[in-house]
Amino acid sequence: MAGSTFQTNPYDLYKLLEDCHHGELQLPDFQRSWVWDEDRIKSLIASVSRSFPVGALMSLNSGGEVNFKPRPVEGAPTEANHISPHSLLLDGQQRMTSLYQVTLRRKVVETVTPKKKKVKRWFYIDIRKALDPSIDREEAIVGVPEDRIIRTDFGREVVTDLSTPEHEYAELTYPVTQVFDWDRWQDGFDQYWKGDANEAMRETFRKFKREVLENFKYYRVPVISLDRSTSKEAVCVVFEKVNTGGKPLDAFELVTAMYAADGHELRKDWYGDETQKGRHRRFVDTLRPADSETGIIANVSNTDFLQAISLFYTRERRREAEQAGKQGKELPAVTGNRQALLSLPLKAYKQYEKKVEHGFVQAAKFLHMLHIYRIFDLPYQSQIVPLAAIIADIGEAWEHEANRAKLVQWYWNGVFGELYGSAVESRIAKDFIEVPIWLRGGPEPTTVSESIFRADRLKTMRMRLSAAYKGMNALLMKEGAQDFRSGQKFDHTVFFGENVDIHHIFPQDWCKKQGIKPAVYDSIINKTPLSFRTNRIIGGVAPSEYLAKLEKGDKQTPAIERERLNSYLLTHLIDPDILRRNEFEALMADRQKRLLSLIGQATGKVTYAGEDQEEGVDVEADADMVEAGMVIPV
Repeated sequence: MAGSTFQTNPYDLYKLLEDCHHGELQLPDFQRSWVWDEDRIKSLIASVSRSFPVGALMSLNSGGEVNFKPRPVEGAPTEANHISPHSLLLDGQQRMTSLYQVTLRRKVVETVTPKKKKVKRWFYIDIRKALDPSIDREEAIVGVPEDRIIRTDFGREVVTDLSTPEHEYAELTYPVTQVFDWDRWQDGFDQYWKGDANEAMRETFRKFKREVLENFKYYRVPVISLDRSTSKEAVCVVFEKVNTGGKPLDAFELVTAMYAADGHELRKDWYGDETQKGRHRRFVDTLRPADSETGIIANVSNTDFLQAISLFYTRERRREAEQAGKQGKELPAVTGNRQALLSLPLKAYKQYEKKVEHGFVQAAKFLHMLHIYRIFDLPYQSQIVPLAAIIADIGEAWEHEANRAKLVQWYWNGVFGELYGSAVESRIAKDFIEVPIWLRGGPEPTTVSESIFRADRLKTMRMRLSAAYKGMNALLMKEGAQDFRSGQKFDHTVFFGENVDIHHIFPQDWCKKQGIKPAVYDSIINKTPLSFRTNRIIGGVAPSEYLAKLEKGDKQTPAIERERLNSYLLTHLIDPDILRRNEFEALMADRQKRLLSLIGQATGKVTYAGEDQEEGVDVEADADMVEAGMVIPV
């Protein structure tokens, strides 16, 4: 096929395993260590023994644009480290390593039991079971301990002893280490079962050889071989299309392998080792509450981090091109897309890594300032990248009052304009360019100028999937909402100490009894941040009842004066008189206007679209969606 950068050819399994043994076929450094468990190894052996397909492999011919640091498959002899491989295995590492370990290597295999216990195993094929069509082939594959003796009764009773070839012959149990070289084993077997009386045993082995062992000898594996001219981006894209199982090959893994060829351990930077805490751990621990496992930026990924660095590098390249007098299409784009990441030089990474890390740490402080404390409540994970990059770019200037106010305005426009939900790469780059210019007195960034929040959107914000839903909750806390019971503002300490979350103002049980539909009462208009203890007091009764209960108090909760309780309600933009009259529709209409006004203050927008409905119908949360992780139940 003209112009094709790959070929698909079947290769003998034995030849592929030999190439692994001699170092001709190696792994790129981004591949994880071999981790297959005992049951999966048995299943793989069973499939090959029946000539069942185990999936295609994908390799990359060495010597092209993609310069990965190679490493031999696990268990290969030391000499393989000194060989320059002819190709690298991109997809199929676990299968090939498993087959290499159990066949050609001829050493005990270190694996993991289904109970996640590390063990050492030799693998055998029960000849009788393998020839019995009524028995599942996997049942014929046996894993035995390092001493080749299977015991029961806590090791006191020997069930099967395969510690010598003679015992293997007697038990009719064939070692998988001999599947490609059975002559010597067969000679010993025939000698053990010599004589006319044992002809049936010898014929059993010959049948086993024809029906099982020859399947290993003639087994062929389809291999997709990528030409050495294949670009970095193509390697990444093709891998994702072909690799349907296991860990996807993302940009970080590719960059890791490319930097490794230059002697830099990118994975160590991110994950750390026994001697130092990695960047990922530092992000997890940034502003982490004592009773929580993670801080607000714990979900920043390694590719997010590289993306922020890429923004700086590509902007610098664009500036250099502008200074050289280039214009229009000749100017390189400022971007953090995958292609840019794959072209990010090690020198640029080293130049910007500390600056960008500081930007992410400062972004965490910024989010806390907005009363966004938990990843669970973060409107957009994707918006952290431009936020961190912008803060890294302007340095301490982000803490100046005027700059901070603009950054806050930009952030809320992104949230309430719901602009960071999809196709965010171009928006991230635009904001990285436009926001710093705006802070220096330039025009508004497009995220601010294009942002629109429709009045009717508040009615349809019912699920935690919505960024604006989460934003509304944080905005109420930032504006000084006080807990109905304690009167405490929801700062960082109170938020975690009192287990604050979003709860209904008109309780669900009361709404159901009034015949109000969930699509109405689950709206963010009927929800507000409250402590767990306060929500327990509210229960499922009418607002007039739970307000009276709060005013009266009990042994555990002191009484609250009516006017003081009213003042708490007002901090949540709730009209106390309407609430006390249990007027659901009136409160929803009144609070909608108040919440719109609050959003307007945050975004700097004074006009909103009218009550005309948006196209489409909101997806309701059902059990299947919750189970699939598409919706977080409230």
